[in-house]
Amino acid sequence: MQAMTNENDLLRFFLNHKENKILKWRHYFDVYDRYFSKYRGLPVRILEIGVFDGGSLHMWRDYFGTDAQIFGIDILPECKKLEDDGFHISIGSQTDRSFLRAFLASTEPFDIILDDGGHTMRQQITTFQELYKHVKPDGLYLCEDMHTSYWSKYGGGIRRPGTFMEYSKKMVDQLNAWHSEQSRFHVDQITKTTYSVHYYDSIVVFEKRLMNPPEKMETGEYSIVDYDRMTNRSLGQRIQGRLYMMASQVLRLLHLPE
Repeated sequence: MQAMTNENDLLRFFLNHKENKILKWRHYFDVYDRYFSKYRGLPVRILEIGVFDGGSLHMWRDYFGTDAQIFGIDILPECKKLEDDGFHISIGSQTDRSFLRAFLASTEPFDIILDDGGHTMRQQITTFQELYKHVKPDGLYLCEDMHTSYWSKYGGGIRRPGTFMEYSKKMVDQLNAWHSEQSRFHVDQITKTTYSVHYYDSIVVFEKRLMNPPEKMETGEYSIVDYDRMTNRSLGQRIQGRLYMMASQVLRLLHLPE
């Protein structure tokens, strides 16, 4: 990761900002810029959970541009005042599934969803379960301040079951579920719609993409290693493999799909 300088426009805004309060860890700005830069100047739809004083909403507008559609959810009624600044604000609890579902039913999917809400385990897990499916197929979902997964007052603890950190680690397994040999570990919507999961200090970034089963590819005609012997394949398996390779070669020569 590149060292942060004032050339990071998000950090520049933060350092020069004098109005509505913003609270961020310094290293977050580089993570934001790494994933958000491709949306600059576009009519991006971004939802931030946890509005508070609204300073970050102004930061997003400065960074993404005036075409950005910026939404916020907060439990504090005072945040509704930020609609006077052109933001879309909804008041409700991020643990209230009925509220979240009603909100989603009233709006289109988002390019970016950022959970900077209350940071308890229940809040983070509930929000992910309800909102992740409402991120566009090529969008991003971020949960920040995940260090609360290690703080007891938030329900955390190192490797404690039920923390968002432990919950999110399961998503890494789901990325690889295509290769499972166990019925209880199977392909699900996370597998089918998630391209990658990236961890940083206190932040996890989910990159969405519609995924197909992985395609194993092979090229070249000769091998100096007896892979059949190394892998203990049966004679039938060896013959089947050889026939498949021969058929593939013929199809390539004829320019036909395999």
